[in-house]
Amino acid sequence: MTASAISDVQIPEVKTAADLAQQAEEYQSAVQKIVVSHAVNELYGAQVFDEPAIKLAPTPYAKWLACRIAMEEYHHHVRFKALADEIGIPAQRTDPSVKKPLSIFAFQLNTWAEFCVIKAIADYAEILQVEDLLHCSFHPLRNLARITMPEEKFHAKFGKDSCLELIQQGKADEVQDAIDRYFPITPAFFGASQSKNNEIYRKWKLKQRTNDEMREDFLARVSELVEKDFGLRLPQLD
Repeated sequence: MTASAISDVQIPEVKTAADLAQQAEEYQSAVQKIVVSHAVNELYGAQVFDEPAIKLAPTPYAKWLACRIAMEEYHHHVRFKALADEIGIPAQRTDPSVKKPLSIFAFQLNTWAEFCVIKAIADYAEILQVEDLLHCSFHPLRNLARITMPEEKFHAKFGKDSCLELIQQGKADEVQDAIDRYFPITPAFFGASQSKNNEIYRKWKLKQRTNDEMREDFLARVSELVEKDFGLRLPQLD
């Protein structure tokens, strides 16, 4: 799909969930895919990373922070699931046992350092996804993005601060090892370079950037985080 073809589309400003049913079928389907993806992955991520991290946390204060993160991630799912219900998406489509989650969640979490790295890196990726919805033509998604963004920023800051704390405690090797094993799987978070779904999202101004543009932004931010802030090495990607 060319840029001119995208720009030729009459973009609606859909202000309520009820108004979605009046839109083109392609628009409705695209909105549903975005809502389903967020509902599924917020739930699955909370289950496999955030909730188990509470047990791994080394201090009561760290456990409290992990509890807060888990609570907020579950709440993100609840919000997106509520929107899914409102626009008539069948419940099984937002169930991670039915709809396959993102591949980044296949990483086996075993240590506190791994959790801190996941929060520092993966939540940067989530921030970029949420950023891209802040001017979404479907206003209920735009509103969810605005509510969710401060919490995602807190999660990423927690990851950064916790990694710095581990490094200051002489555990830089643990952080580096977690980065070496986790970072290489994160660029896939943004999807294929020639994604038909992404073309449709941009066509209808549901999203603003290509997958590759978001991936480049992510890699630049993570490179600065790891190499400048942490003073560690970002592994080369294949």
